[in-house]
Amino acid sequence: MPVARPDPAPRTYPASVSLHRRTDGGPAVAAGTSSIADVESWLLTDALGEEDVLPFFEQLCWRLVAAGLPLDRASLHVGTLHPQLYGFGWNWNRVDGLCDEVRVAEAALANDAYRRNPLFHVIEKGEAFRGRTGDAAQRYPLMAELALQGYVDYAAIPLRAGGAYHNAATVATKRAGGFSEAQFGELTRLLRLAALHVERHIALRIAANVLDTYLGAAAGGRVLRGSIKRGAGEPIRAIIWASDLRGFTDLADRLDGPDMIALLNGYFECLAGAVLAHDGEVLKFIGDGLLAVFPYSAFADQRATAAAALAAAESALQAIERLNGDPQAFADIPGWRPLRTGIALHDGEVFFGNVGAPERLDFTVIGRAVNAASRVEAFSKSVGRSIVITEPVMRLLDRPLVPLGEHELRGLAAPISIYGVP
Repeated sequence: MPVARPDPAPRTYPASVSLHRRTDGGPAVAAGTSSIADVESWLLTDALGEEDVLPFFEQLCWRLVAAGLPLDRASLHVGTLHPQLYGFGWNWNRVDGLCDEVRVAEAALANDAYRRNPLFHVIEKGEAFRGRTGDAAQRYPLMAELALQGYVDYAAIPLRAGGAYHNAATVATKRAGGFSEAQFGELTRLLRLAALHVERHIALRIAANVLDTYLGAAAGGRVLRGSIKRGAGEPIRAIIWASDLRGFTDLADRLDGPDMIALLNGYFECLAGAVLAHDGEVLKFIGDGLLAVFPYSAFADQRATAAAALAAAESALQAIERLNGDPQAFADIPGWRPLRTGIALHDGEVFFGNVGAPERLDFTVIGRAVNAASRVEAFSKSVGRSIVITEPVMRLLDRPLVPLGEHELRGLAAPISIYGVP
């Protein structure tokens, strides 16, 4: 068995920074580079085909080293448009040969360590910084840490190529005497050229973030890949999830707008979180309703799909019960407890694609199976069940269910057998 390479300099990140990915291609990724001109040529040609910042930045760092620049540590920091993240970072180190991609939460902005870091002035004000680690150790804790690790010269450089987000790069060296002025000039020039690539990647990532946030990962990916014409899409077999908040009308009548929005967000966090955690796809929030799918193609087989859908439904109910039982939850909103929901699971073929007017489209699922799931969810109110399951889904589950009979539901051509969870 292969033995993992020991990490000579273990990395740690603060709570507001999470490691997302890591690569360790090493000097081999800089093959063909022997001069500054080679790095510049790569940036103007082959680097244009790189679709991922992580390997791009790793290659850039090793190419700078191969070109003779005494680079021992480098990082890249970019802001983004995301409902939960402030930005992304990429950290490379010559000692361990690793390049990390990290996600930076909004909470990092309030962290004292960030405000006492040279990066703060670069990101917030666009002010470049360069200093000898020993000289700046008292002012910046980071510089003291770098000095202990043997670094001599550190610089943080603003990177802006016309974008509106907060971008920066840092470089550091252990070379006695630090970077020469000529070396630092070449580094700065090449990093600013690399910033053009970074801006392109940021734009693509922001587009993906926005589409994933508003359409979901599957639909967002399809749109980003060019599925934007009306009628574009595909038929898929899936288990459809349709759910509804009980007593929504009464709550909406009694609560003001901001309180109702806060409550809905907490409720949807329970449901949508469960769907996503079990590899389902959240398609749409319709008032207090939620529409989601568990495509068969996303799972090992149909039984695994059905098991995931039911596990998600039960997990959602457990999350709602925890919310109901939390005395601190929405303590300033009177009379909201308890929240109750109804979830229907149905099997069928649906059309997954663009529907709407030529200039205003929605990426969603339509079809008889969606209508049936909605009717079954409405039926759950009359039998007092939180989860109801149609016969096609029941046949895929390896657990006993409670027969609730065969029913003729409005809008459905034939009676349908419905089951509940014991």
